[in-house]
Amino acid sequence: MISVEKLTKHFGPKVAVDDVSFSVEKGEVLGFLGPNGAGKSTSMRMITGYLPPTAGKISVCGFDMVEQPLQGKAKIGYLPENAPLYSDMSVLGFLGFCAELRGLFGSAKSKAIDRVVGLCFLDRVLHQSVDTLSKGYRHRTCLAQALIHDPEVLVMDEPTDGLDPNQKHEVRMLIREMGNTKAIIFSTHILEEVEAACTRALIIDQGKIIANGTPAQLKSRAPVAGSLVIGIRAVGWKAVQSEFVTLRYLERSELISDADSVLSVRLFPKGSGETAGTTGSTALLPEFLDLAHRQRWEIQHVSVDEGRLDDVFRSITMPDTATRV
Repeated sequence: MISVEKLTKHFGPKVAVDDVSFSVEKGEVLGFLGPNGAGKSTSMRMITGYLPPTAGKISVCGFDMVEQPLQGKAKIGYLPENAPLYSDMSVLGFLGFCAELRGLFGSAKSKAIDRVVGLCFLDRVLHQSVDTLSKGYRHRTCLAQALIHDPEVLVMDEPTDGLDPNQKHEVRMLIREMGNTKAIIFSTHILEEVEAACTRALIIDQGKIIANGTPAQLKSRAPVAGSLVIGIRAVGWKAVQSEFVTLRYLERSELISDADSVLSVRLFPKGSGETAGTTGSTALLPEFLDLAHRQRWEIQHVSVDEGRLDDVFRSITMPDTATRV
């Protein structure tokens, strides 16, 4: 549905996007992550045909966005970063105007408006002028225009910008639902949105893709992914350390806290990254439980840390990070 090959964009001497390649299939929701200035919005604008690439190829539903831009754009619903609207129009008038731009008239136009008003919860403000809307409702109205022609491909730049927590939840659920039948790509700097709505995520930094995978795959690359977090009551740190040396599958241990008579400890299985997350903890957990049973430790809790996206994001986008995961 979306194919990007060796995409590059120069603004004078500055390289904003540098040899980027990826694809998005029908039924996929791709999150486009990166720090400010990483090249997210520039990539979005090239995919939608708003900016021409310096080099590379973009196709949408089989149409080359340089050679056949009108055919490609007809397949796209686009929500820009700063939702542009005609402030003197009513919400209904604006949506009607957008529907006609997309070739919808008569009953088809009315049905399309009714559909997006319901999807974006615009009933309360339908007859208000755009300039009287809150930022959240303005954003919803712009999202509605992106959906008015029921596009096969949806491209959104910061789709929950300016929304309150309830509105963000509604939009994320809508994206997940639409992702079953469309190809969706959206940029965000909010990591929780990736877990809430995406089937896959790309991380871009300084114009280059530096990570690509499902949210679970990315989290498994966190430094603590696959480690065991354990709470033990009424046992000292030195005492448990002396027993941990008998664990064959233990790489190292560290003290998290020692408060209210509960010792909280992290155990790292042998191996690292995905290996530790999938096999190391599986071997270490029963071995630790057997040790705890023999020592008659009172276990308060045991869990396997799946990792955090923000840890992964920081480790691969911070300029002073020596080793990228």
